[in-house]
Amino acid sequence: MFLFFYSLEFSTRNLPCLNELYLLFYKNKVKIIPQNIYDLLTPISIAHLILGDGAILNKGLVLCTDSYTLQEVVTLVNVLKIKYDINCTIQGILNNRPRIYNLGESMLKLRTLIKPYILSPMLYKLNMNSFFIFG
Repeated sequence: MFLFFYSLEFSTRNLPCLNELYLLFYKNKVKIIPQNIYDLLTPISIAHLILGDGAILNKGLVLCTDSYTLQEVVTLVNVLKIKYDINCTIQGILNNRPRIYNLGESMLKLRTLIKPYILSPMLYKLNMNSFFIFG
């Protein structure tokens, strides 16, 4: 009787330039929102945030920012409003797990901002399909 074992292994690139980002977004191995988030938050980074931690909720979108402090979430909401005019609220304050809710009234603006950076199979994250057309 023969036993066969299968395994799969892969590796990713390890680029020193990514260490700089790690140092900005982690303190003592805990994920944080850096003080200079206004300068760092671009449409591409918003797209990545949504792809990793976003979900459609009712007519809007929720960002699962549970691991951040309330102060960090407030900072992020303020940057979204001031820099991109995206209206958000903070939910889940009572259970100490603040989440950002992007109001339905800002969804068109958000979609327009980040759609160029999202592949078609991921458009469901914005409650869109690949055939959705907007102005």
